[in-house]
Parts: sequence; C-alpha cells; structure tokens
Amino acid sequence: MSGVAEQTTQQATQQAGQPAAQQAPTGFDAVIHYLLGKRPDLTSIDPELDLVENRILDSLGFVNFLYVLEEQTGEEILMENVTPSDFRTINAIRKRFFHESDQSGS
Repeated sequence: MSGVAEQTTQQATQQAGQPAAQQAPTGFDAVIHYLLGKRPDLTSIDPELDLVENRILDSLGFVNFLYVLEEQTGEEILMENVTPSDFRTINAIRKRFFHESDQSGS
C-alpha cells in the first residue's frame, strides 16, 4: 500500500471509531470506511445516495479518495477514462471500479 493511501485509510478507520491496531479493511470495505470517515455522523451510506450532493465526497478530498481507490483496486485511474458519474454513488463506484453489481436491494 502506498504511504498516502495507507495513511488515508488508517485515518478514515480511526475517524470511523475503530482502533488503529485492528486489521484495516481492504477492497471495497476500505472505500466504505474511507467515505464514512469523511462523515462521522453517518453509520452507513445508502448505495444510491449522491456522495457529492451530500458532501461525503468533495473536491478537496477527491485526490485522496483516488489514492484509496487505486490502492484497493490495484489499478491506476486515469481521468480521461472516467466520468463524474463513476463517483456519484456507492453503487456506481462498486460497478465501475470493483466490477460488481449494485447492492440497492431491488
């Protein structure tokens, strides 16, 4: 794990109320932990909640979020290959970067 992504994931884990000594989440779970760390008032994030409109993901934290995503997927994310809609919801992130179907429950 790169230093920035590891530090960012550890910070999000600590902000989410977990001790740093616990096993850090990996993969998609690490992404959820990172996002929850941005909004400690939330205990979960609806898979279709707009992350930008609800200020979970903002322009200041976007670069750090990209580091987390790259580290957890093992793939470089090139801006020319993505669109803003790829980052709007948990389901969009899951589909685009983890190649999994959505978890909306419908």
